[in-house]
Amino acid sequence: QLRLVESGGGLVQAGDSLRLSCVASGRTLNHHSMAWFRQAPGKEREFVASTNWNSADTSYGDSVKGRFTISRDYAKSTVYLQMNSLKPEDTAIYYCAKSRQYGTTAYQAIGDYDAWGQGTQVTVSS
Repeated sequence: QLRLVESGGGLVQAGDSLRLSCVASGRTLNHHSMAWFRQAPGKEREFVASTNWNSADTSYGDSVKGRFTISRDYAKSTVYLQMNSLKPEDTAIYYCAKSRQYGTTAYQAIGDYDAWGQGTQVTVSS
């Protein structure tokens, strides 16, 4: 059974960097797109970044373009989210997710993903 476990969150100051990791176990994810979403208190879960199965296609939410980078290590079954120049508005719980179907595209919609981790908290102070 697939399990996704995020880590790397924490409390940082504005302008700092963090790298989140999402480790998959139980099955291979090499044929699936992977994504990061986030959810702030009182807000809906929003798309952050995604990558298709071979990392040839990536997509980013408008609010994180140029600051965040998604990558994956196939040998380690791990997906990363490098977050630079963090802002207080980046504060949220960050979730990784696996695509429902074969990962030809860096999907952006929540409905395109069918497996989720438990999330890791990122807090950015001003």
